Parts: sequence; C-alpha cells; structure tokens
Amino acid sequence: MIRPRRNRKSPAVRALVRETTLSASDFIYPLFVHDKDVDEAIESMPGCTRWSLAGLVREAGEAHALGIPAVVIFPAIADALKTSGAEECYNNSGLVPRTIKALKAAHPTLCVITDVALDPYNADGHDGLVRADAKGELEIVNDETVEVLCLQALCHARAGADIVSPSDMMDGRVEAIRTTLDSEGHPDVSILAYTAKYASAFYGPFRGALESAPKAGDKKTYQMDPANSREAIRETLLDEDEGADMIMVKPAGPYLDIIAQVRETTTLPVAAYQVSGEYLMIKAASQDGWLDEKAVVLESLTGIKRAGADIILTYFAKDAAKWL
Repeated sequence: MIRPRRNRKSPAVRALVRETTLSASDFIYPLFVHDKDVDEAIESMPGCTRWSLAGLVREAGEAHALGIPAVVIFPAIADALKTSGAEECYNNSGLVPRTIKALKAAHPTLCVITDVALDPYNADGHDGLVRADAKGELEIVNDETVEVLCLQALCHARAGADIVSPSDMMDGRVEAIRTTLDSEGHPDVSILAYTAKYASAFYGPFRGALESAPKAGDKKTYQMDPANSREAIRETLLDEDEGADMIMVKPAGPYLDIIAQVRETTTLPVAAYQVSGEYLMIKAASQDGWLDEKAVVLESLTGIKRAGADIILTYFAKDAAKWL
C-alpha cells in the first residue's frame, strides 16, 4: 500500500525529504535609526527599537554574527529637517550616509542596504514630491520625484552602500537610478527594487515608527491596488528591463500568490517583505498567549520562502536566526 506517512515518520526522515529549508542567510534585517544618543522602544512595534547610531552598529553586528548577511536602514528624521522638496535625503552629511559609513567601518562583510524614498524627509509624508496640478489639487508628481531619488541613491552609494532599494513606486525610477549610478562611477552598487508594493493597510505600525504617515490623502495613486495580480507581472518585467538586480513583493504574507507568480516570471532573485502589520499581529497574539511565537514565526517565514522568495525582509530576523 502506498503510504505517504512513511516520509513523515521521524525527524530524520522529515529532514531528508523537506522541500523548503530556512536559514539565517535568507534574511535581511530592517533597522530603524534616529539622530539621538539614546535607543528608544517603538510603541507601535513592541520588540523593535529606534536605534542611536552606536546602538544600531552594535545590533547589526550581533545579527551578522548570527549569520544574517544584510541589514536595511530606515531613518527617523527630525521634523525640522523635513521639507516639501525633501532636500535632506541627499545630504552627504545626513543621518543615513553617516550610518552607512559607521556600519561598513565596524562590519566590513555586512551588506548594507538603504531605502530610497522621500517619505521620511518629505514634509507631506509621501514617497514622492507633492505639487498642485492645473486645477489646484494636490498630486504626487512622478518625474520630478525621480530626479530627487537619483540624488538620494547617489548620496548613499558615495557613502558606501552595497545596495540601494527604491521603495517609492514611481515609474521609471529603476532605469534612472541605474543610469545615474553607472555614470557617476558606482556600477557595482546593486538595486533591489520594490517592484510590487501594494497600497496595504498592513503598513501602519511602520509609519508610527518613523512618524512618516501622509499628512493628507493616501498612496493609492502610486502603490498598487491589492486587488491586482497581473499588474505585478507588468511591474516585474519593467523593473527587470530597467536594470534591477533583485525585485521585491511587499507585503509578504497576504500576497503569497503574487510572490509565486513573480517567481515564475523572472530569473532575478525575489525578495519579500514581512511588514510591520504582519509582525505586530504575531507579536500581539503571542504576548496574549494565543500563539506560540517561535513556531508561528518560523512557519510564516517558511511559507514565504515556499511561495518563491529567495530573500525575506523581516523584523524577526535576529530571533529567527537564533531559533534556527
């Protein structure tokens, strides 16, 4: 008699036939940094921290020692530095360039990734520049934003970033950033594109961490409609053609079907971002005793990888690396 259970009869046999394996080397660890000398717990994301520069360097080192190969930096910018033109995003003496240099000096083998978008620096809280159209209504403008994103990416490359990661969802920004980096002597800096970034309700806790929520309106004119899947394939083909080195689906858990479709579409490495809302749901249910945090985290991450992600951005990276 055919009995599939024979392949499940012991831990050793299950390990032999396991189709999907998870390791610390699959993870990118998102880290928040601010320009203060103290580390602050993030109220909207229990267990996460808004790090001082020294604290972030220490935390990144601990994660790297556990086998995590990369971190991605998200800055909390002081309100006094936020402007409608987001000029602080390409300040060569700004928080992110200083963080990159500190990380590379302390941990030369760590891969340092930076977020390229204007929302932390924009007084309007949007990923792009906000301008009035001919009718006097506010809109997030595309081409003017791309020009600033190129300056931001170049600033990060000059500071020593290994990978820049445009998360803005403006059209044409991957090609423009690639052209800028190549022409300015940074052909080895990679681009990890947020290719299918949905206008998701799961981002709320993250915006609390950076105090970067839009002052007016929403992001639905530039981030993707959660109802669409074919559009993700279109975005994938465009980003690949424009020169992306890796592509990303965000969020991860509610979009496993998108991860699978994108994986079938491209030969590029596929990343998926387990976002703040996914993190908080697991944390909250675990703290109340309804879920086993370790078991659910590892199951959720395995599911993301099983769907086709080569790389997973997760706030659980350090804990998961310890458990694995």
